[in-house]
Amino acid sequence: MRTKILPEIGGSAGCFPVVLKLLEQLPETFPFALILVLHRQKSGPSEMDKVLILNKHTKVIEPNDKDLILPNQVYLAPQNYHLLVEDNRSVSLDYSETIHYSRPSLDPTFESAGDVYAHRAAGILLSGSNHDGAEGLAHLAKMGGQAFIQNPAFSSFPAMPLAGLQLVPNATLVKPSELINSLFSI
Repeated sequence: MRTKILPEIGGSAGCFPVVLKLLEQLPETFPFALILVLHRQKSGPSEMDKVLILNKHTKVIEPNDKDLILPNQVYLAPQNYHLLVEDNRSVSLDYSETIHYSRPSLDPTFESAGDVYAHRAAGILLSGSNHDGAEGLAHLAKMGGQAFIQNPAFSSFPAMPLAGLQLVPNATLVKPSELINSLFSI
């Protein structure tokens, strides 16, 4: 069974503790897939997927190209690849140029999820030190998806949330402690 709603969470500098806490709060089963797009170093091995596993029931996987998006899964965009959502509700891994100096970039994930899932998509933009994600979140909202932004007052690096607010001023502001509730309100 494919997931009916698709929340994507993206962030950069300062977002890691927020993501860790969110994964810790996930119940053993949940009725949606969760896509994480986190800026990472481009070179050198990354074991972020292993670091993100905090308890035995939260499985974080780096998907392969064309893997179906299934409920009760947490997908982490692989190091040095953009993660796109395809019309058949699978993932596509893309090695095209960096966007806002990043690969993976939040923008193509938010945009493609908005195109495919429309009002059933939700983008959550977290702390970061550049503008990645703002345009993608605006597109997702234009397609009918829900836009959430970490309140800049509660962000270690507010540049990314502030850029998101400039393009999506009616986005729902959330504190890190409210993210789990926002996720289940979609």
